[in-house]
Amino acid sequence: MEISSELGILMLLFCVSGYTMLAKRLSTTVITAPIVFITIGLIFSYVGFFTDIETEETIHLVAEIALIILLFLDASQINLKRLKYRNSWPLRMLLIGLPLCVAIGTGVGLLFFPEWPWVFVALVAAVLAPTDAALGEAVIQNKAVPVNTRQTLTVESGLNDGLALPFILFFAALFVASSAEDTSTVHWLIFGGSQVLIGIAVGVAMGWTSGKLFLFAESKNLTSNVYEGIGVLALTGTSYLSATIMGGNGFISAFIAGLVFGNQVKGHCRFIYQFTETEGQLLVWSAFTAIGLGLLPEALHHITWDIALYILVSLFFVRPLAIYLSLLGTKMPLVSKLFLGWFGPRGLATALFALVVSKDLMSEYSHSLLVVSINAVWISALLHGMSAAPLGRWYGNYMLKFKQKKHN
Repeated sequence: MEISSELGILMLLFCVSGYTMLAKRLSTTVITAPIVFITIGLIFSYVGFFTDIETEETIHLVAEIALIILLFLDASQINLKRLKYRNSWPLRMLLIGLPLCVAIGTGVGLLFFPEWPWVFVALVAAVLAPTDAALGEAVIQNKAVPVNTRQTLTVESGLNDGLALPFILFFAALFVASSAEDTSTVHWLIFGGSQVLIGIAVGVAMGWTSGKLFLFAESKNLTSNVYEGIGVLALTGTSYLSATIMGGNGFISAFIAGLVFGNQVKGHCRFIYQFTETEGQLLVWSAFTAIGLGLLPEALHHITWDIALYILVSLFFVRPLAIYLSLLGTKMPLVSKLFLGWFGPRGLATALFALVVSKDLMSEYSHSLLVVSINAVWISALLHGMSAAPLGRWYGNYMLKFKQKKHN
């Protein structure tokens, strides 16, 4: 390992240690972990750290590992029965709001980029649809914000990345088909459909079987919390690789496996709740650092006014409008609808999906997808990160006064 990598690792470890010493205090300010670690990665890039290693391959590896684990663990924490019967807000946002977000984003994108094929614009809109709870952590952990609102954002961000994936795969397959001269569109659609269906089937089988085995081992006192965590991490990998070997999509498989496994064990496995708050933080920080180090410099270099404006319209108009429309008919106050619409930050899922899908696109469109996506991530990290704490406090106070007036 060359000196630039050794020094880079040393400085990164210093930065992580320093941040952990200030993390609690910073969580109440406009400075969030994603902002910090994207900035660290960008600075490292300009300083020249890690120039002696294959940055692109490393980023792809970190991205895929992070995406597999986060898809599985986010899905495994969702209680489907409670979601179905106790709170219709996240269901509306997922089943109505997410498709609307893709549709409205496509329409707006065609106005900004008329030279792009509509199916590529739809792919970009689908990649920008998933949200990231890490960027709105100050809202989700703010006890002043009503519980229903916090739970809605948590559930939505946990599920919408997995639900957005079929849209992304569909438009990617359709776009590749329209660009390929020697292969029919039907072939690519069948390929994309089989990837989704096989991924779902393998995910269900892996999650259900593993859940049953887990409960059996626990009931017979054959395992402990330490080993259960290792087993869960292994399951994320086996669900991904099993689907890939069988011709399915490994990311969909990991997401479905997590959903089925989590609803099988139903709170018995503490690891899936603890990991995202402990070791999972390090994984998220590493991914944001990798984005800042290897992807952000190129994205910043090629950003244009059209791209910047499209990203801002996506954040301020597309997502809020889609969420507002999805919540029509509920008794939710208008302020709550707007609050939920705004706190849909674009984060790891957007960056990682773009990185994974871009490998199959022609270089021109692959580059455009990454430029839009990565710039959307840092702009969202800045805007949502800076607004999370103050807006969360304001909204909590507003809702408290609103309830008091209602009772009086």
